[in-house]
Amino acid sequence: MADSTPLLSQPNPSSSPDTQEAPPSNQHHPSLGSTVELCIGEFNWSQFLQSILVSLAWIFDAQQTFISVFTDALPEWHCTERGANACKTATTVCSLPKGSWAWDVPTQASIVSEWGLECANSAITGLPASMFFLGCLIGGFVLASLADSSLGRKNMLFFSCLVMAITSLLVTLSPNVWIYSALKFLCGFARATIGTSALVLASELVGKRWRGQISVIGFFCFTIGFLSLPAMAYINRSSSWRNLYLWTSISTMFYCILVKLFVTESPRWLLVRGKTEEAVETLKCITSITQSNLNLAINNMSHKEETWNVDIFSALKILLQKKWSSRRLSLIMAMGIGIGLVYYGMPLGLQNLSFNLYLSVTFNALSELPSALIVLFFVDKFNRRVALLLFTILSGVFSVMSIMEMKTSSWTNNIQIVFELVSFFSACSSFNVYLIYTTELFPTCVRNSALSMARLAVVLGGTFSPLLVSAARGNKFMCYGVFGLVIGFSGVFGIFLPETKGRALCDTMDEEENKEKNMTCDMFLA
Repeated sequence: MADSTPLLSQPNPSSSPDTQEAPPSNQHHPSLGSTVELCIGEFNWSQFLQSILVSLAWIFDAQQTFISVFTDALPEWHCTERGANACKTATTVCSLPKGSWAWDVPTQASIVSEWGLECANSAITGLPASMFFLGCLIGGFVLASLADSSLGRKNMLFFSCLVMAITSLLVTLSPNVWIYSALKFLCGFARATIGTSALVLASELVGKRWRGQISVIGFFCFTIGFLSLPAMAYINRSSSWRNLYLWTSISTMFYCILVKLFVTESPRWLLVRGKTEEAVETLKCITSITQSNLNLAINNMSHKEETWNVDIFSALKILLQKKWSSRRLSLIMAMGIGIGLVYYGMPLGLQNLSFNLYLSVTFNALSELPSALIVLFFVDKFNRRVALLLFTILSGVFSVMSIMEMKTSSWTNNIQIVFELVSFFSACSSFNVYLIYTTELFPTCVRNSALSMARLAVVLGGTFSPLLVSAARGNKFMCYGVFGLVIGFSGVFGIFLPETKGRALCDTMDEEENKEKNMTCDMFLA
């Protein structure tokens, strides 16, 4: 698992890591990155269980991200005997007099029916979802550096989940759409860093050999959370929409207790912040090497604590000050906007397709499973940049095809949902590769901040999706057509980024910068 940089004297092939001898005193001092790789040791059950526990956060993240698909939906309605004649020519309830129609479900099943929003402006009905993504956008920016600077990965994950759970619980008390939208904003603000903190923490608890596979666990958990929504919504279809928020918030609170009690902090982050004693204690819980070799490895490394990272925006400042890192960040964010528009927009746009909402959301959630499996089994096989390019182009083509008009109505509905599923599957796959790729592009000292900014770009794309979905009621191309064009071109930005397949993680800016210079020199020599 260790890098080629020597840390301990080369062991006899038959010897185990626990019996390795100390290096001679005149041996070159290894870097922090190579030290951590060796100290983490071989992949074991402790690392696996820690990664599972951390990745469970994605379940609750997914539930809050897509819960409005059901709570904010326009319920089905039917004509009453009193309005039988008027219904023959009416296409919406807004053109019918009161009493001539009724909801198919109880009034409290959706915010639209409970607060009488069926004839409200599309800006009003789409406000809660837009406010949620706006909260994610602002929260991702404001909280981006906390996991790198003061709080750390574990505390950031804990507080984000806790605040999201509390605001989700308060949503159940909303008296109108305005208070509801404000609370959705706060929920999105808190939720902004959950996936980022979980992904970074899980990937930093294992060596480079298993980094990609462990990252995929979070994607599976996100799928489980997404998949749980149509099941809960179907069970709750005759009850209040508030119950969905109640169920998800209480389960999130229980998860916060597990995080506080059992999750360990990232040893990489602790060492970068100069908390050596805490790092050693953490490594004792997850490593397979002996304590003596562990202490020897830590004492023998050549590393200076990063002193610039002292406030909330310091990590972002250093990212933008360095030419190579600002270039990487700009390109990765440009790619993320296109991916986010489709990834978050497609489930919201399902209401514009003539297909059962519960089934279509379930199919979309299920399509995330094969995308996660592909990344799980082939993450070490494929080139990151090529994979992103192929998946984004595939998503774009099938997104545009999903709005094609056919002559046979029933066949049109079926083929449209197939095209939409292929497009969403490709968008999921590109999103998964995108997150893994971003964690590999930046060093430990700014990794969480960089990934936060990358996800910020994804959310920025998602912020525009409710507007396009609302506009698609009059023009279908405004939804899936625009989705397809934007994501189809987004993968091109990855061509200008370095490849990271099979490369060990760096921990400091200097270490990453030297690697960047070496890659540039190799390109010129080639």
